[in-house]
Amino acid sequence: MTNQKTLGLLITLEGGEGGGKTTQIVRLRDKLTALGKDVIALREPGGTTVSEQIREVVLSAKNAGMAYTTEVLLFQAARAQIYREIVLPSLAAGKVVLMDRSRDSSVVYQGIVRGFGRELIDQLNDISTKNTLPALTILLDVPVPTGLARVAEAGNNNRMEMQGTEFHEKVRQAYLDLAKADTTGRWKIIDASQSLEAVEAAIWQATQNIFP
Repeated sequence: MTNQKTLGLLITLEGGEGGGKTTQIVRLRDKLTALGKDVIALREPGGTTVSEQIREVVLSAKNAGMAYTTEVLLFQAARAQIYREIVLPSLAAGKVVLMDRSRDSSVVYQGIVRGFGRELIDQLNDISTKNTLPALTILLDVPVPTGLARVAEAGNNNRMEMQGTEFHEKVRQAYLDLAKADTTGRWKIIDASQSLEAVEAAIWQATQNIFP
């Protein structure tokens, strides 16, 4: 559910590395646009001048020694900027906002896997997003070996993608636990090991319940 002050809809795509979020968010944007929806597609971290600069720092393979606390705060800083500049104004204007990652990534990666605790990260997320939750969160779930193989094939590993297999297994399990424990109904788990077309169709089906 989005903040009640907004008129638009926020849809987020979440999941571990190699799940196809970047590809699928473009396909979803194009389908919604073809139906006459006013759609904007964004990524986190990134999306604004400030947030893209933070992305370069927080994801750079050169910064392998970054402290986890620094990581937490950089992701939140990038989030605060994109919500202030783009997400919240777009929702207020009635647009459909599609996001390649958002607050749930921080809950999983920093809150659960890095060990900062979900409560703390949720508090930071509420500050960064001004208490905004997605209307729909699509979890693109893929076995870790499959996802990492896709990343390797793409050939542009970032600092998070370079973490060991055990780290990524924890990420996958944390996402599944988070989605299955949800009581709001906003999570939809999709098997992202399927073909691009099958995943696209499943995502499209998942969106049907939230549009009038």
